[in-house]
Amino acid sequence: MNRKTLALSAVAGLLTPALAGCGGADTGSKGGAIVVATTDQFTATKDAPAPLDPAYTYDTSAWNLLRPTVQTLMIQPKGDGDPVPEAAQSCSFTDKGSERYVCKLREGLRFADGDAITAADVKSSIERSLRINADTGVSALLNTIDTIETQGDREIVFHLKSADATFPYKLTTPVAGIVNPKNYAGDKLRDGFDVDGSGPYTFKAVVRDNTIASVTYTRNPQYRGSLDVNNDKVVIRVFADADSMAAAIEKGDVDVMARTISPDQIAKLDAGTDKHVDLLELSGLEIRYLAFNTKAATVESKAVRQAMAQVIDRAALVAKVYNTQAKPLYSLVPASLTGHINSFFNKYGDPSTAKAKALLTQAGITAPVKLTLHYTTDHYGSATKQEFETLRKQLNDSGLFDVTIQGHPWATFRPAEQKGAYDVWGMGWFPDFPDADNFVAPFLDKHNFLGSPYSNTRIQNKLIPESRREADRLNASKPLDEIQDTVAEDIPVLPLWQGKEYIAARDDITGVAYAINSSSVLQVWELGRGVSDG
Repeated sequence: MNRKTLALSAVAGLLTPALAGCGGADTGSKGGAIVVATTDQFTATKDAPAPLDPAYTYDTSAWNLLRPTVQTLMIQPKGDGDPVPEAAQSCSFTDKGSERYVCKLREGLRFADGDAITAADVKSSIERSLRINADTGVSALLNTIDTIETQGDREIVFHLKSADATFPYKLTTPVAGIVNPKNYAGDKLRDGFDVDGSGPYTFKAVVRDNTIASVTYTRNPQYRGSLDVNNDKVVIRVFADADSMAAAIEKGDVDVMARTISPDQIAKLDAGTDKHVDLLELSGLEIRYLAFNTKAATVESKAVRQAMAQVIDRAALVAKVYNTQAKPLYSLVPASLTGHINSFFNKYGDPSTAKAKALLTQAGITAPVKLTLHYTTDHYGSATKQEFETLRKQLNDSGLFDVTIQGHPWATFRPAEQKGAYDVWGMGWFPDFPDADNFVAPFLDKHNFLGSPYSNTRIQNKLIPESRREADRLNASKPLDEIQDTVAEDIPVLPLWQGKEYIAARDDITGVAYAINSSSVLQVWELGRGVSDG
């Protein structure tokens, strides 16, 4: 029968030790390609012609397409935990101040086309991302790098501008991926959907109307790294919506259903309606929030943003739209991470129209405040529209707001919000790595990924650097607390909820518990084919 399993990644990691060594051993399944379904859309447009260039993309969905092919020096291990070497044989800080980080490459590293990989290739790849400095803001992940030097063909030395205990995590992200300068020019992006690297698989996309229809990953015989690869081929199939994706797994046309399973489908699978499809629930760090153009006339006054925070009922929103599949969030930092505090609840308490009205009155703002909330129709799942309908109703029912909502496809939504086209818009965040720093710096540091005009020099120049100096993340709590309290006061972003991770698979697929980690990384190499329950 169908079963729902709660798999906490940290616990799972204790049950199975991380496997190291050469990943080239023939351990793949022989039952044909494993087919993974997704509703994520990947489109090349005039505004975003290079959606899969590691120096450009800053989106979990696209990163999940890159990771099997574009190898990084470090990687998050099975079951989560501190990063471990991947293309590197070893990496470590060599000083007490966390400002000098040295990596030594594995012997025999080659790109899939056979070209040898040297320390110079690693240096040029990372410097390329910094040099291009794409408007997505992804290069900000590497902004603590001062200089990079090589020592021989296998050693890379990173000299950092300031202490950064999170730097090993940043080397696990695709923006720090190793690419062949033969295929990736040093000063411009690579347009289209070609991807090359030295990871466990080669990459080939089928593209229709500038949109990916499917991707085939084939085991790369040149691969040298820490991963054990449990299959020979994986196909990612893109579906238009969650219903068609669910129909495909029920028919057996796909083996695994990943992002994004709708709340109704989760409830249905949880009830055991399909004895051949298992639903797995995992701890997750996904958050959703409203973002603000703090220079826009409608929301320039923080009293308007504070009044919204005072009116919105997170618990009611989650109960109506997501049931038990999410929980209210009162900070940018998820409740399960070290460093979290409930700053928004501490400041605003329970929803109160009276308190919200007082905030507007004190600021001299006449109600109702007219606003448009923008959301994406095809990136965060089918429930997003209902979520924004619920937000509109809550705000309008207060009598303090006159809200309309507008939905847009991701291909136009993301470039528009980066250019400041929206005053208020909804976004999700899947962390680059599981640390509180990654829930504050991307939003609040210089060159933030939202393109937000909000800037707080104390956060940027003192609090973020201070938090990064602490290798023991428990000791970073003081600056992190102040950052979260400042966000609750100024509200450049308004956190709404924290979600769980779900993945569904037919019962002959193995490795599903490790196929998605807490940072929403899709680890297709973990999937294998076993024996059906019958």
